[in-house]
Amino acid sequence: MAGVNVLVLRAAGINCDLETQYAFEQAGASAQRIHINRLIERKDLLDQFHILVIPGGFSYGDDVAAGRILANQLIHHLEDQIYRFIEQGRLVLGICNGFQVLVKSGILPGLGGSKRQEHVSITWNDSGRYEDRWVYLEPQGDRCVFLEPGRRLYLPVAHAEGKVVVSDQQVLESLQQGGFIALKYVDQEGKEGPYPINPNGSVASIAALTDTTGRVLGLMPHPERFIHPTHHPHWTRLGRQIERDGMTIFSRAVQYVRQAFLS
Repeated sequence: MAGVNVLVLRAAGINCDLETQYAFEQAGASAQRIHINRLIERKDLLDQFHILVIPGGFSYGDDVAAGRILANQLIHHLEDQIYRFIEQGRLVLGICNGFQVLVKSGILPGLGGSKRQEHVSITWNDSGRYEDRWVYLEPQGDRCVFLEPGRRLYLPVAHAEGKVVVSDQQVLESLQQGGFIALKYVDQEGKEGPYPINPNGSVASIAALTDTTGRVLGLMPHPERFIHPTHHPHWTRLGRQIERDGMTIFSRAVQYVRQAFLS
């Protein structure tokens, strides 16, 4: 039976591509790492895949701004192909730097159906430094196919520019009322709070965004860094009680594709 095919995008500075490929393979998919230049040369390659992933790292050294250069490549060379990919019911996932790319390319959040907007961006953490810590995350609604509704997640963040900002209060209300917020930073009881509960100062504790379809997800935390019990910081004490929260995101994506395209 045909399998689920995942394209893990590569570019200079991206450094989480192998881990992301491995995570999808553990979820039962076939994943390939393909460089952005190859995809620009052969745009029809995208048609061979069900899921497009932009993994974490520091694409092009985060020059200008985190994710900006890779975002410009997507806008100027692959925009039509990516939007057709989404319209066909396929999935797009952006992790950390990949989330920055999706926002700065305008793919997320897609307010009002617009491909381009400057209403939402991601900038420097309030702490003024690189944040490397574990955080709790609360799903918002049930639109996003990558997330299990009501399941609180525990995942690591590792970024210097992870603060989600909006241009004005009206944009924030549109995100909230339109169901674009996929995950929020919370404490162990599910309550929002200041730093370090919210590790970067994101407005409304936003940790992840989705689009109107729910088939595009961008998140700052790294799910590929928690796919084995031993990845958990307290694994020696918790033992078999550990649920691999990161693995759920990859497994749900693969399950969705199987049901939508391969059943």
